[in-house]
Amino acid sequence: MQYTNHYESPLGNIVLAADAIGLTGLWFEGQKYFALYLDKENEEKELPIFERVRAWLDIYFSGKEPDFEVPLHFAGSSFQNEVWEMLCQIPYGQTVTYGDLAKQLAEKRGLAGMSAQAVGGAVARNGISIIVPCHRVVGKSGSLTGYAGGIDKKIKLLQMEKGYMDTFFVPKESTAP
Repeated sequence: MQYTNHYESPLGNIVLAADAIGLTGLWFEGQKYFALYLDKENEEKELPIFERVRAWLDIYFSGKEPDFEVPLHFAGSSFQNEVWEMLCQIPYGQTVTYGDLAKQLAEKRGLAGMSAQAVGGAVARNGISIIVPCHRVVGKSGSLTGYAGGIDKKIKLLQMEKGYMDTFFVPKESTAP
């Protein structure tokens, strides 16, 4: 059984979801792939994990890096889960490209290469936004693309982390999966 709750962030309303194992979802209301991994039958309820997530988010939105972790429970495919674990390793205030992630994953799997587009599809479907920092992934040459919460939020999150660079740009046409 999954449970839901809410958080009012400076960037808009956020819906939280969790089960007995950990946080299963964190979505901006109305974002692309909203509640993709949320059980159809869920219950709004206050849980200790939601208090922990709200404390983490309060620190984060104050412009500081939280110094504790939140238990996570990924609900995607094994490939998606592997990509999402990699996202958790991107340091606060830093960015990587989809190509960087594809190269790391290929090396980890002992492959000659991997599609950056396949990695991008997994990144886009990350169900635990912000805490699993998919906003820290950019396209080659600094293209800001592929954030399900919206490019405007991606920019604000990167600026808040002081990871936004003047060389970043918004492409004329979205390449988001």
